[in-house]
Amino acid sequence: MKKMMEIRIHGRGGQGAVTAAELLAIAAFCDGKFSQAFPSFGVERRGAPVMAFCRIAETPIRLREQIYSPEYVIIQDASLVVFDPQVLIGIEKCYAVLINSEKTNWPEIKNKNIVNIPATKIAIEKIGKPFINTALIGAFAGMTGAVSLAGLTRAVTEKFGGKDNKVAESNVAAMEEAYRLVKKS
Repeated sequence: MKKMMEIRIHGRGGQGAVTAAELLAIAAFCDGKFSQAFPSFGVERRGAPVMAFCRIAETPIRLREQIYSPEYVIIQDASLVVFDPQVLIGIEKCYAVLINSEKTNWPEIKNKNIVNIPATKIAIEKIGKPFINTALIGAFAGMTGAVSLAGLTRAVTEKFGGKDNKVAESNVAAMEEAYRLVKKS
């Protein structure tokens, strides 16, 4: 990993973009790295576009600003590629874009490595509901190696563990399935 990795997550209110950023940061910390996660909200309502950010580094992180030129972009709702111009801003130096979609052709995103993952399908199969964030961070881990699967599992278990451990188990299962799918491709 280079000195610092910057990740921007785009989703809609209620899809867990903020939680995804937090889980990535916790997993990085569990892996012995420095990390930070923070959200950016416009109108705070379910369904409104939301951005969350995550930085992962080998050294302390001193920046405290939004990520304008991310190395990786995670898109939780594929419709945002077409309907939210914020998604494509600053991706000139982006290494890859991870999209919750089974669609493979994205003319809006030119000259980028695009990884499509059917996160909604995985979430419904493993969790029973369309909670896509853990599947997407599992795919991100498989795609980049920025965080380990063990670190993600620990982060998810700590966040969702408690009395109802079935929530943690089903989210870990979704995460592992997406990780395996990306590693196979």
